[in-house]
Amino acid sequence: MSKKYDEMGEVLSQEMIAKDIYSMWIRTTAIANVTKAGQFISVYTNDTGKCLPRPISVCEVDMKNKCIRIVYRVTGEHTGTKQFSQMQTGEKIHILGPLGNGFPLLQNKTAILIGGGIGVPPMLELAKHLDGDTQFVLGFRDEVFLTEECNQYGNVYIATEDGNQGTKGTVLNAIQENELKADVIYACGPTPMLRAIQKYATDNSIECYLSLEEKMACGIGACLACVCKSKEKDAYTNVHNKRVCKEGPVFLATEVEL
Repeated sequence: MSKKYDEMGEVLSQEMIAKDIYSMWIRTTAIANVTKAGQFISVYTNDTGKCLPRPISVCEVDMKNKCIRIVYRVTGEHTGTKQFSQMQTGEKIHILGPLGNGFPLLQNKTAILIGGGIGVPPMLELAKHLDGDTQFVLGFRDEVFLTEECNQYGNVYIATEDGNQGTKGTVLNAIQENELKADVIYACGPTPMLRAIQKYATDNSIECYLSLEEKMACGIGACLACVCKSKEKDAYTNVHNKRVCKEGPVFLATEVEL
């Protein structure tokens, strides 16, 4: 587990890349130097009425320039994410990270990287660190985003609910339609999607790693607000739970029950 840092970053750029989806580059002092693919940061608002940070996965890391990129969805008019979307270049932003365990980097493997909605961003950084055959399967409700960036690192297959782009239906429909095969699957997205992928991987004997999305409070494993059910007892709680922010967010698919 890498060391975490509490620092004031600087907003370098901010843009809306799809409806309610924003991309922000942040200059950091230390976080970019130690962040791994699949980890996340906690982002604090300037609103004293919102004391808890918002966990946001890291989309890209630029170690040379000490920058990280987050891509996030604005979830309402009076939310922390709405405040983040209004920040301008040069403003300071309070961040804590990197948090969580990140993805194991299995080399010389044929990999399928599956992202659903706001689970797409961490797949981009992950792809940069894999040297095997990489395929992206990205699922969206309507508007797509980050597909051009992902296409630099592997073939991209898209699934949309209404079929306006790619396969109509789910990411599994896209996998089956395009007859994709893999030695390993990496996935991040909503729980129903992950549950389906978990079953697909088990049925086809594919090694699979899932990055879980859970509501978090502290983000560092102290409050137990983001536990998930696990096959084995957790050493911290001595029950069949694991903390998504601490032992996760990435788990071997056989470790957890969804």
